[in-house]
Amino acid sequence: MNSLSDSVSFIRGPAMKNRFMLAPLTNSQSHDDGSLSDEEFHWLTLRARGGFGLTMTCASHVQANGRGFPGQLGVFSDEHLAGLTRLASAIKAEGSVAVVQLHHAGMRAPRNLIEGPPVCPSDDVETGARALTLAEVEQLAEDFILAAIRAERAGFDGVELHSAHGYVICQFLSAEFNHRTDRYGGSLENRSRLLLDILDGIRARCRPDFMVGVRLSPERFGMQLAEVRQVAQRLMSSGLVDFLDLSLWDAFKEPDQEEFQGRSLLSWFTDLERGDVRIGAAGKITNAAEARRCVEAGADFAVIGRSAILHHDFPRRVAADPEFEPTALPVTRDYLRAEGLSRPFIAYMATWKGFVAD
Repeated sequence: MNSLSDSVSFIRGPAMKNRFMLAPLTNSQSHDDGSLSDEEFHWLTLRARGGFGLTMTCASHVQANGRGFPGQLGVFSDEHLAGLTRLASAIKAEGSVAVVQLHHAGMRAPRNLIEGPPVCPSDDVETGARALTLAEVEQLAEDFILAAIRAERAGFDGVELHSAHGYVICQFLSAEFNHRTDRYGGSLENRSRLLLDILDGIRARCRPDFMVGVRLSPERFGMQLAEVRQVAQRLMSSGLVDFLDLSLWDAFKEPDQEEFQGRSLLSWFTDLERGDVRIGAAGKITNAAEARRCVEAGADFAVIGRSAILHHDFPRRVAADPEFEPTALPVTRDYLRAEGLSRPFIAYMATWKGFVAD
């Protein structure tokens, strides 16, 4: 039986020293221009020091108009390189794999954070987003690729493409939001083209051992489980990716779609032909037992969010106590400050019901 302390190797890049990946968590701590703040540096490097096998940044936007939240880390300009380089070096010095999550909010970009209307595959009445022109779609792919090159120059081991949660790549994948009639719309193959163009570009223009992962949502946001399974299988068969990060909301739930019920949502991906591609799962994995259950169910690693906020050294605590349970909620602001959260991050966490004590 696999242990949570076992290392995880990848096709490319360094191995994780254990089966714990830090989730790419929104934290609103960086500067308005996307440059790294000391507060975000402290938050992330403290998790690397706390034993996470892979430390991933928050969603980091690849275009200024793709900003999704205040205080978001940017990777769309060479002006971000100094901070990114400092961060990558410090994460790797702690023995953790360093990865940037590349992101564009698409129609979910708040109007008060960007210039002009948000953009997406097709005009969207509800958000007021406008459809990207074909040239703009091609530029979007290029900017994701340039962001990956920038992350490589900064010294990161790899990147993850945020293709989940209804953000721009997910919007292209979804038949509900993508009504294009050009080569980026219509069939699932066409709706997957943006993602595959980005992956092809990264593989062609980054070093051979640069790690690339993809985050997928199997449900919600206009996604259909059968189609996401097809996308996952294509990615794992393509030779383009090293890992899939499945954002399940609950790693142990059954699918919402009735025809897929009777087994776990995760099992619909662990039974695919994955070769040497690794699979991670995120969603309500909060304690030692649930992390073990995730790996026993066929995942290669557990993606930890909420408990990583509560315990910067969650992996070490689990290694020391196989029955470890995180501290009970709600927690005080002083507690979160001691765990490396700044005032803006604590304010954001206070919007999570029952997380921060009044």
